[in-house]
Amino acid sequence: MQIYTLDTGLFKLDGGAMFGVVPKSMWQKLNPADDNNMCTWAMRCLLVEDGNRLVLIDNGIGDKQDQKFRGHFYLHGDDTLEKSLRARGFTAADITDVFLTHLHFDHCGGSVVRTPDDKLQLAFPNATYWSNQAHWDWAVTPNPREKASFLKENILPIQESGHLQFVGTGAGVPDALPSFQEIIFADGHTEKMMLPKFTYKDRTVVFMADLLPSTGHVPLPYVMAYDMRPLVTMTEKEQVLRRAADENWVLVLEHDPSVECCTVQHTDKGIRLAETFRLDEL
Repeated sequence: MQIYTLDTGLFKLDGGAMFGVVPKSMWQKLNPADDNNMCTWAMRCLLVEDGNRLVLIDNGIGDKQDQKFRGHFYLHGDDTLEKSLRARGFTAADITDVFLTHLHFDHCGGSVVRTPDDKLQLAFPNATYWSNQAHWDWAVTPNPREKASFLKENILPIQESGHLQFVGTGAGVPDALPSFQEIIFADGHTEKMMLPKFTYKDRTVVFMADLLPSTGHVPLPYVMAYDMRPLVTMTEKEQVLRRAADENWVLVLEHDPSVECCTVQHTDKGIRLAETFRLDEL
């Protein structure tokens, strides 16, 4: 098995929203804000090559939104999903499975593309797209607070294509995804977000999605205001980070602008950052 990080570009989000109740005087040391209080974040995906399976975990924001939408998030950088795939020697047609941790636009927007004649079609025509029933239902009938993150044009064409499959929330990993040892479900950020866990080069690797967006979110109170259930996030984060510290897990960070992977450790102040490194340094 080989795994690769794929950078799909950078965007900006409000620093206060990203760090919740933590004062700016503390979080700006970690992620400095611009004059509009916006901080830069990555949209980093993971590609798992295992036998005849090529599994893409999340796929960034995509490029089909209009300029007004894009302007809200200051999309920038030279990386795209297509470019990053090509650099690894793959194309969209090679992807066999698209595993969506959740359906917020910055995680699943690359699932669907807009054609020159303004039609929507799958970006990965040969892939099975994986979600779970509870999260899918949550996304297609969203609550008012989260509605702006669930864009129908990113989601409904997947089901309409017939390529959608659901992971069971109370069962093991589907046979079609043999690379994954476990899928960790988390309900604080959104309903039934999925974190895939697998073994790579004798290390346990977990793709952290929005349970741990960046190294700056390791301390328990550093919870995003975007989270639907922040106290649940704190409990879930503590449980996962304790396991990570006990077993020396490699945590892949989706949104950290500079750090791909980290480990964490127990300290007298609680769980804290240990090492940071690139995935290809394993």
